Amino acid sequence: MATLAYKRILLKLSGEALGNRGSGIDLAKLQAAANIIKTAKKLGVQIGIVMGGGNWWRKRDAGKRIEPVTSDYIGMLGTVLNSLALRDVLKRNGVRAVVQSFLVTAPGLAKVNIKKAVKDLSAGQVVIFAAGTGKPFVTTDTAAAQRARDIKASAIFKVGDVDGVYTADPNKNRNAKKFSELTFTEAARRRLKIFDQGAYKICQRAKIPLVVFKLSRTNLLKALRGGKVGTIIS
Repeated sequence: MATLAYKRILLKLSGEALGNRGSGIDLAKLQAAANIIKTAKKLGVQIGIVMGGGNWWRKRDAGKRIEPVTSDYIGMLGTVLNSLALRDVLKRNGVRAVVQSFLVTAPGLAKVNIKKAVKDLSAGQVVIFAAGTGKPFVTTDTAAAQRARDIKASAIFKVGDVDGVYTADPNKNRNAKKFSELTFTEAARRRLKIFDQGAYKICQRAKIPLVVFKLSRTNLLKALRGGKVGTIIS
């Protein structure tokens, strides 16, 4: 078994990792994500996942037509849809997985229970946390930081379509420069939008490093082994 730099991680998986914004789940992307997670599991790492829902819903797109609280709950339900889909595809690929949710809305969903989650992680199951924190106006970034602290994760891996943290959006500014390392204090001072301010504080206090990189099998394996990939904030 390969030497791991991190034995238990919290994977912050964006909704866009499973499908394009507004189009729901892309089955090819879903399978690709499951394959990457399966490869990581073979190394023996314990994986908790906080699921995003951005491929289903973006509240800012609703404008004033939907109440903000209702809009946030719609977004939370989007994370539940993604979590259930990911769980089932993982199971079909031989990876044991369970979903815990703050919004218990269907058979097969368990209420968030950290003691049970830690027990399941130790037993080799992937634990997927759905519905953020269950409260409106709280981001899934904060949910990821809280769950990482609760399960005593060694690190948070935030994965998506960007290969690290930049001075500006690299898709809009070709002069944006990538950071290889940052402190939480510096990231907060610069107001880098890769994580929200509250999430930075939770990670800093709990001394949980945040590694930001583009989702791929190579990147995930390199990060787990402590190699340089993306941007690390600590």
